Amino acid sequence: MIKISTGKGSITLPALLAIWSVSLVVNLPGLAVSPMLGNLDKIFPKASDLEIQMLTVLPNLLIIPFVLFSGKLSESRDKVRIVVVGLSIYLIAGILYFFADSMVALIAVSCLLGCGCGLVIPLAAGLIADTFVGKYRMQQLGIKSGISNVALVLATFVVGWLNRGNWHMPFLVYLIPAIPLVLMVFVRKLNSQAATKMNQAPSGVGQPHPKVVEWATPTPGEKVTGGFILSRIAGLIGLYAFTTYAVTIISYYLPFLIQEDHLSSDITGTVTALFYLAVFLPGFCLPYLIKVFGQRTSLIATASIAGGLLLMALAREHWLLYVAAVLMGFGYGVFQPVIYDKATYTVTDGRKSTLALAVVLAVNYIAITVTPFIVDVFRHMFGTSSNHFPFILNFIFTLLFGIIVVAKRNSFTFRMSDEYV
Repeated sequence: MIKISTGKGSITLPALLAIWSVSLVVNLPGLAVSPMLGNLDKIFPKASDLEIQMLTVLPNLLIIPFVLFSGKLSESRDKVRIVVVGLSIYLIAGILYFFADSMVALIAVSCLLGCGCGLVIPLAAGLIADTFVGKYRMQQLGIKSGISNVALVLATFVVGWLNRGNWHMPFLVYLIPAIPLVLMVFVRKLNSQAATKMNQAPSGVGQPHPKVVEWATPTPGEKVTGGFILSRIAGLIGLYAFTTYAVTIISYYLPFLIQEDHLSSDITGTVTALFYLAVFLPGFCLPYLIKVFGQRTSLIATASIAGGLLLMALAREHWLLYVAAVLMGFGYGVFQPVIYDKATYTVTDGRKSTLALAVVLAVNYIAITVTPFIVDVFRHMFGTSSNHFPFILNFIFTLLFGIIVVAKRNSFTFRMSDEYV
């Protein structure tokens, strides 16, 4: 049977496929609901504005506490079992959507979906963090990011196609959890094996590895509380929160930007797909990119995001929007797996590695939620309703962020470890 190297041993190909499959579902909540939002008044004529807002906001808000709950559970519970429970809840919600015949039922099922997804999200990366080390972990976290983003792109097209028929049909995408649920049989022993090796490791970050020990041990002056190296986790929270905020505006404001510039609305899906494709691609070659760019990697990724934002604000041609989306996606795609990997080195107790991932991921979802509110505050401050403004605003913010990257280039947050190559 084919064996896959983990940096501290090997696993079977079916086990790797099972771990990858968990990433198929993490970006799907809210996807099937989106196409029907414009027709809710026809589907549910008596639905109130409050109910419509709850349908879009409440499930996403519920994901955040359940992401943290999952991370906390992972300290003392079988991680594979938590994944199975989360996927089961996710799948049950997907089935219940087909029986929802009122707005209240739709909201309730969506909340259930958010709870199940929240349990799964940190463990999509957590299982990888427990199984792989060094550059192997970096490669796998990059692939994990790629799979989740490609799944979102493909599912978006599928939902758009299914939306032509019965309004229940888009909810078929929420049956995808059945795939990883079946494949979990191949990783049922991984968690116990990882726990055994964890207890043997002097640094608490898995199998002993010289470079891992260096990153997991706090340096003089780094404060440790509750097993967390505070400066490290704070730096990653800030990095992920800002980069997510910076690029998320493409989802909120791109359709209105295209409309304002009198461009074809048909390109919205293509631009968005190119963005997620660009997020996806760096994950497969990130060690090579880090080898080429070295300690300039963080700055180049930041410059790529800034360039994409500026180009999107100024573009008046379709192809320029395509280039802008690729630049933004590339920068974010470089940062994302690095952040996931570094999160596991913010703890002195390896049992808390998934909790660290959960904290970082929760901040990511918070950033997605608050993005339009932040933009609206500055819109009101400057008295503008232009849909170019959000991109210009974030371009300026990213330039300021770039100054921080240069000033703190040797810090844990922005420095690239030699083990990545």
